[in-house]
Amino acid sequence: MSTAEANLQQTEGASLWTDAWRRLAQNRMAVIATIIFGVILLLCLIGPLLFAQHSGETNDLANTFKKPSISHWFGTDDLGRDLFVRTLEGGRISLAVGFLATAVSLMIGVVYGSIAGYIGGRADAFLMRIVDILYSLPFTIFVILLMVMFGRNFILLFVAIGFVEWLTMARIVRAQIMALKDTEFVEAARALGYGNLRIIFGHLLPNILGPVIIYASLTVPAVMLLEAVLSFLGLGVQPPMSSWGLLIKDGAEKIDVYPWLLIFPALFFSATLFSLNFIGDGLRDALDPKSSKD
Repeated sequence: MSTAEANLQQTEGASLWTDAWRRLAQNRMAVIATIIFGVILLLCLIGPLLFAQHSGETNDLANTFKKPSISHWFGTDDLGRDLFVRTLEGGRISLAVGFLATAVSLMIGVVYGSIAGYIGGRADAFLMRIVDILYSLPFTIFVILLMVMFGRNFILLFVAIGFVEWLTMARIVRAQIMALKDTEFVEAARALGYGNLRIIFGHLLPNILGPVIIYASLTVPAVMLLEAVLSFLGLGVQPPMSSWGLLIKDGAEKIDVYPWLLIFPALFFSATLFSLNFIGDGLRDALDPKSSKD
C-alpha cells in the first residue's frame, strides 16, 4: 500500500470527533488561548491556597493602598486586602457564574428547542412566539428585575442570567432538530416503536452536539460580561465576596490615584474573555461540517 493510499484510508476512517480534534489542534490561536485559559483557571483554583499568608477578606488597615511589591504582587486595596489573592478569588466567582449560568441556559434551551422543533405545527409556532416576545425585552433589564424580585443571592445570580441566555440556544437546537427529524434514521426509530422522548434525547440530540458545544463555548464569555455589568451596577456579587466585575468597579472609582486596583483585575478579565472567544472560534471551525470537506 502506498503512502497516499494509507493516508486516504486513515482520513476516511477517522470519526467526526477525531477529525475535529485534529483540526482544533492545528489552530494555533485556539491552542494558545486554551493554554492561557488553563493557566488562569489553575491560578484561580489553587492560587489562593498557595498564597495563604495573605487573605482576600481580612482587613489590614495598616497596609491600605500599597503599591505592587514583592510582598503584595498586585498591591492592596482600601482595606489593606491583598489584590492578587482577591483577583484570583474573584476569578473563581466570575468563572463559576459563567459556567453555571451557561449550564442553566443550555438545559433550558436544548429541551425547549428540541420539543418545539420535533413537534412542529401550531405548538412550535406558539413556543417560538414566546421566544420572540422574550427576545424583545432588554436582557440586562430583565435580569435586574429578577434580581430585585428574588434578592441578590449568589445562586440566584447565575439562575437569573441563565434564564435569559437560553433563547438563542433554543433557536439553534430547534433548527437542527427540524433538519434531522425526517431523516432515515429517525424514521427507522419510529418504525421500531421508540417514543418521542427517546428519539429526541437518544437519537437527535447526539447528532447536534457540535452546534450546541460551539454556542455554549461562546455563551460563557457573554455571561461573564453580563455578570461584570451587573456587578458594575451594584446588582451582582455583593461584598465581602468579590468578582472581576466588582473589582473593576472598585478600581474604576479610584483609577486616578490607585491605577493598579483597576489594571490587574481588568487584565485577568480581558485575557479570559479573549481566550474563551478564541476557543469558541476554534471549536466552530473544527466542528463545521463544511470545513471537514476541504
